[in-house]
Amino acid sequence: MKTGEKLDLTISINAIVPVQVIDYTNLGGMKMVRTEISLFLNNAPGELGKLSALLSANGVNIDALMIQDASSYVLELFKARGKSIKKIASVANYHSMRKDSAEFALIRFLSDNSDAAIDLLSKNDYVFDIMPVIAIELENRPGALADITERFGKEGININYVYGSVFSADQNCLFVFSPEDIDQAARIFNQ
Repeated sequence: MKTGEKLDLTISINAIVPVQVIDYTNLGGMKMVRTEISLFLNNAPGELGKLSALLSANGVNIDALMIQDASSYVLELFKARGKSIKKIASVANYHSMRKDSAEFALIRFLSDNSDAAIDLLSKNDYVFDIMPVIAIELENRPGALADITERFGKEGININYVYGSVFSADQNCLFVFSPEDIDQAARIFNQ
């Protein structure tokens, strides 16, 4: 595997395809389209600490973070195989992949300096992927998330996943959305 290449689990844990880099920085000055970095870490004590220390030592802050057991990601891929004409993996292969994937955690994060984070990950032999996401600061009040997600729904945009954080009752929340159509999602929030 080459550093900076995409880890594509639709075939197997070790398959890779080149990362498609799309410049979303010039969508009318839209600051809500951010670069999310996804990578797999060994699911072992200290691994997240090593990644965090690497970023911190180089002045890169993590603005948002989501961690999940990679086996749930593999499960979603397996469910999707029934929806495609070409089967991705047999049941036996799925069980093998799920067992192997339990050794890894899927990390998704936003940083305050994506270029620096990507450079650090590349130089330190991490295998990662990047994709544009919508990051929105919301008021910390009942209904704020409903207002945003209803806008996605009215425009017919499916949300693949979302994660967020709340600092305190008197501060805004940061929510990260991964929509199926980033261009359409960026346009509805740029109006």
